[in-house]
Amino acid sequence: MTDVQDALDLAHGVVQRVDFGYFVRPSTEAETGAPRVEPLLGYVVRAGDAVLLVDTGMGSHPEVDAHYRPRRRSLPEALAPLAMRPNDVTHVANCHLHFDHCGGNPALGGLPVFVQRTELAAARTTEDYTLPELLDGSDFVELDGEAEIVPGVLVVPTPGHTDGHQSFVVRLADGSVVVAGQSHDTTTAYAADVMALRAHRDGHPPPLPEPRGAWVARILELDPRMVVLAHDHSVWVP
Repeated sequence: MTDVQDALDLAHGVVQRVDFGYFVRPSTEAETGAPRVEPLLGYVVRAGDAVLLVDTGMGSHPEVDAHYRPRRRSLPEALAPLAMRPNDVTHVANCHLHFDHCGGNPALGGLPVFVQRTELAAARTTEDYTLPELLDGSDFVELDGEAEIVPGVLVVPTPGHTDGHQSFVVRLADGSVVVAGQSHDTTTAYAADVMALRAHRDGHPPPLPEPRGAWVARILELDPRMVVLAHDHSVWVP
């Protein structure tokens, strides 16, 4: 068992990772100048009678497939290792509506899909924001800021990657598990923001980097004992 899975098991089975496959980010989009393989991760959150699926995998389009060369796992394939089927899901949420986070939404039509109002507006009106067909048939529940969407799960706006990006704080007796989507591309980037905030609070002399938003402090207020992301297998712990 990996250290990451050990960490997730600390959530007592409340939060479980879903492996939707991976894609290859071309060298022109990668900071290193070389192609990079990135995972496509979602998360199942069990809260009372609710089974919330955060992100649903990567949508398909010939141009997308040619550019990113994905290796997808379908929704049934991705849920099977958790002994789940798609009809076990009761609620859906997307950290944002880019095509690599809402690809399975049409297959879950009829379920409530939680999204920030600003995010849905951008997805519907901005050219090349997402694959438009991925928005069809979903019963979107539009949020304006923080909201408890199922018992013990708080949505917190975490703008940056998109203006309407949101993260999910699963509050447990011994701290919170934060499903932070693509608030950061990597756990290292999230940790860097936490350290920047710490240096500011310590009154460390400038120059100092600025965390990417006031929401970094808000997340820390909610006592995170782990933070997980959509495109990085690593787990941040305090």
